[in-house]
Amino acid sequence: MSTRGVSQSAGSVSAVSSADLPPPNESSAAAGRPVVERLPLIPDRLPERLARCILGLAMFGLGISMFIAAGLGLAPWDVFHQGISRLTDISIGLVIEMTGVVILLLWIPLRIRPGIGTILNAIEIGLVVYLIDDRLPHSDHLVIRLVYVVAAVISVAIGSGLYIGAGLGSGPRDGLMLGLGQRGISIRRARTVIEVSVLIAGVALGGKIGIGTVAFTFGIGPLVQFFLPRLRMRDSHTPAVSTH
Repeated sequence: MSTRGVSQSAGSVSAVSSADLPPPNESSAAAGRPVVERLPLIPDRLPERLARCILGLAMFGLGISMFIAAGLGLAPWDVFHQGISRLTDISIGLVIEMTGVVILLLWIPLRIRPGIGTILNAIEIGLVVYLIDDRLPHSDHLVIRLVYVVAAVISVAIGSGLYIGAGLGSGPRDGLMLGLGQRGISIRRARTVIEVSVLIAGVALGGKIGIGTVAFTFGIGPLVQFFLPRLRMRDSHTPAVSTH
């Protein structure tokens, strides 16, 4: 039976599949590294997995769009995306997509194999943000903006539960973290360094932090932990999700 948990990354919460990690062994367990079982390259019940993954990523993109509409701060990775968007005058949705592609290129020297969900993640979230960001109603009323923040965190959490439960591969940003972990760097340390770095860079570029940033940072983990067991596929071999 697979081990399941939640890998929380700023601006992304995604699955850790067996394709992303070395074979389990006693030394990796002792070192605190993720241990997963090897699963078939072609997952069972693929159409259902794809449907769940696509729906989950769409809800993830909707959540990011609601954070933007609230104007009360974004998740760390999205602070970075927003900073680049403001600097270049390129839509934040397109920036999310371009950043995902660039990060996937960094997977090559790390020898990480992307999954179907990895490619969908790199394309779909940014596309959804691009399509609906400007179409969501904006308001100057603080209560409405706070409602947006709460709804955004819940939308990202539900989307993450569906996406992670589909077990089709980690997102580009989480894969980068895992690749560094395979090179002997603590996954927790790699994630912290990456997230703090992109947050600082995003703020320097003009991205906005605020209560939305705090709500995502402290709210997304518990909510994904709540939704994941309720949304994962039943009676199916789903790749494990790292808790590191």
